[in-house]
Amino acid sequence: MKILFLHGWQSVPGGIKPTFLKDNGHEVLNPKLPDEDFGEALLIAQQIFDMHSPDVVVGSSRGGAVAMNMRASDTRLVLLCPAWKKFGSIRTVKPGTVILHSRADDVVPFGDSEELIRSNNLPREALIEVGSDHRLADPESLQMMLRCCERLTRV
Repeated sequence: MKILFLHGWQSVPGGIKPTFLKDNGHEVLNPKLPDEDFGEALLIAQQIFDMHSPDVVVGSSRGGAVAMNMRASDTRLVLLCPAWKKFGSIRTVKPGTVILHSRADDVVPFGDSEELIRSNNLPREALIEVGSDHRLADPESLQMMLRCCERLTRV
């Protein structure tokens, strides 16, 4: 499976989450997104998406906001603690989107993801509570991210 992984603000390509996906046999596209310019980050992500047609887009924190603002046709999204209220202008997600978020997140409030689910009429199961902080880099969170990506491509 081909996954476009969009990292968060002040993060870099090659972190634990995209590496975990790669180590589990998936092709991972993980571009460097500039922190200082959301529009440029969106442009880079869109170009990679258009060029490579990934099966799933995973967006972490600010990368989740980038994923929400992309033109991603029918490609499914896995959003990790998406910072949609801080970045970008899109406030909607398409059906089939899955959100992983820790209730203990001290960077992006868990309530933001609850609001996103409610306002988009997604089923409650679309929001998966996992992890113990914003990073979602613990083994349980990594496994859940992997399972969600693999499940979405079988739909």
